[in-house]
Amino acid sequence: MIEAALARIQDRLDAITSRPIRIVAVTKGHDAAVLREVISSGLRDVGENYAQELVAKVAEVGPLEDVRVHFLGRLQTNKVRLLAPIVDRYDSVDRPEILDALAKRVPKARLLVQVSTTGESGKGGVEPDAVPDMIARARYLDLDVEGLMTVGPTHGGPQAAREGFAQVRRLADRHGLEVVSMGMSEDFEVAVAQGATEIRLGSILVGTRPQGRGTGTVA
Repeated sequence: MIEAALARIQDRLDAITSRPIRIVAVTKGHDAAVLREVISSGLRDVGENYAQELVAKVAEVGPLEDVRVHFLGRLQTNKVRLLAPIVDRYDSVDRPEILDALAKRVPKARLLVQVSTTGESGKGGVEPDAVPDMIARARYLDLDVEGLMTVGPTHGGPQAAREGFAQVRRLADRHGLEVVSMGMSEDFEVAVAQGATEIRLGSILVGTRPQGRGTGTVA
């Protein structure tokens, strides 16, 4: 199922751009069998939103030696130690205290700064005008800022995300950052058209989450 979905997604990407686009497979709410299928399909980037769910899946699947693990959820400082042995990149860093925790627990950690482009507080992210300070602080702490990340608006459809995505692309260019992670199952084509280098795909790739799973918060 995942291989067929991946082929359809790649056809849609090829219709937009000839640039290589990294796909991060989001398996939030799915069991370890889905993670195994993602890896078997050839994808080498996986993303999870909840610390304890990620730890449990890795314990069941085993070490993900040739797979890059992205942490996508709202990161809590007290979870950094738990995640450090597993996560390759922290993709949703949006607070100075998270930078401090990473510098302490994961020296030279790779990360993306999450930018708020919708005004929706529940999505997290720093305001665009705070991005330079976040980047400067991360670099001062000797952390590796690879790029920026954003999430599109909840309402308005894919086109409502266009200007926010374009703004994040401009911010990344201004700061010499290569990675721009934006676009999910509903709006990835708009994101790619606006310059995304990575997209985060869940339901369109691995199917709808089983009812009642993946709906909690990081405990």
